[in-house]
Amino acid sequence: MNDLASRKCRPCEGGVCPYSPQESSELLKQLTGWQIEGRKLVKTFAFANHYQTLAFVNALAWISHREDHHPVLQVGYNQCRVEYWTHAIDGLSENDFVCAAKCDALFEL
Repeated sequence: MNDLASRKCRPCEGGVCPYSPQESSELLKQLTGWQIEGRKLVKTFAFANHYQTLAFVNALAWISHREDHHPVLQVGYNQCRVEYWTHAIDGLSENDFVCAAKCDALFEL
């Protein structure tokens, strides 16, 4: 399991700043297929059918609930686009990369 996937999200408290582009690029190297678009970490997952897509979405909802860090999801018949960013700081934080790694681990199951 990716080291990021084994971490837990932490609340963003006062004084937490968004990651710089350099910090984000370094963490991005630990993920597969994710991209940074503006202030968001994004990836589109492909599935064989609608059932598999929704099963992934439901499992991801459970992870989001447990981590208290929620992505924006765009769901289609056989794909799901996942977007993470930390709203409280309007940028990327460790929580975004942790949840992206957990998302990847879920997809590999």
